[in-house]
Amino acid sequence: MKLKNLAVAGTIAIAATVALAACSSASPTSTASPAAPLSGTITSGGSSAQANAQTAWAAAFQAQNSGVTINYDKSQGSGGGVTNFLSGTYDFAGTDAALTSDQQTQSQTLCGAGGALDLPVYLSGVAIIFNVPGVTKLNLDSASIAKIFNKKITMWNDPALVALNPGVTLPSAKVTPVVRSDGSGTTNNFTTYLSQVQKANWPYPASSAWPVTGESAQQGGSGVVSTVAAGKDTIGYADQSSIAKATAADIQLGTTSTYVTYSAAGATAAFTEAASANPSTKGDLTQALDYTKISGTNSYPIPLLSYDVVCTTFKTAAQAKLTKAYVGFIDSTIGQAVAAKNAGSAPLPASILADVKSSLASVK
Repeated sequence: MKLKNLAVAGTIAIAATVALAACSSASPTSTASPAAPLSGTITSGGSSAQANAQTAWAAAFQAQNSGVTINYDKSQGSGGGVTNFLSGTYDFAGTDAALTSDQQTQSQTLCGAGGALDLPVYLSGVAIIFNVPGVTKLNLDSASIAKIFNKKITMWNDPALVALNPGVTLPSAKVTPVVRSDGSGTTNNFTTYLSQVQKANWPYPASSAWPVTGESAQQGGSGVVSTVAAGKDTIGYADQSSIAKATAADIQLGTTSTYVTYSAAGATAAFTEAASANPSTKGDLTQALDYTKISGTNSYPIPLLSYDVVCTTFKTAAQAKLTKAYVGFIDSTIGQAVAAKNAGSAPLPASILADVKSSLASVK
């Protein structure tokens, strides 16, 4: 899907809604564009999962603030985004994995004693995409996913896959897993899921770096998606919003007989079940996801939570004001609706939006 065009086409309508919201105090979680237009440039980048949402957010925000330029470089991936943020290159980083303790310590050099804040902005799901000639629907359980990406299932007609897919003719063809080559928060979410629910078949810790050698490794989520789509008998993982016309597998919910297709409602339900606050510093909103707790009938088994990372203290008050306004818009009810419409994401719970508003108030 060419989501950027959709976002731009809807900018006028979105901007009108933002303007109305700015005049209303009915919603405590709405942090829309200020009445007086801002000006300046925001330089940012990172998470490719956020790419389509960032395009839509920037278009809507800039419609109310024509003097603002927002640059978001999705080619960096979460790892590159965090690296550039910590070096002082970015005003904020998009990342699908919260800062590590070492990165949080490092951020104090840039951001002062308060360090940096991980602020949830985007909720979606990790899709398992495949391209097998003649196969349009595929069921996968966590064990088969772990074994495929750990190179223990190497053929598409493996008995385990055949048993999960009655009535589907799976070919006698080698499975080609496609993974991320760059430091990736999507990889971190995916390997967290595998390490929690399939300890017997996934002997690796959660990591932003892919741990298995010898697989087809590609830069960025778009690299994974395009390689799976252009290949044959391929399988990969990517954020749901980036898979375009690729075919996604249905994922088994726990040990039930239910196989779940991604939906925004399913991601929200899974987040509600799995998330718990795990702050690294005052005002930080890192959420720990326990994938073993996901059991709701329609819950999507592999939710993905993505953050924008900001300093508690910026180099200048002007840049702090500008960045706070933009991230505040992202984490408003309207900003979340913009992402849902243009990236198929799940709006974050109102409680999270209220917490982000509170955290942003302390940024200076």
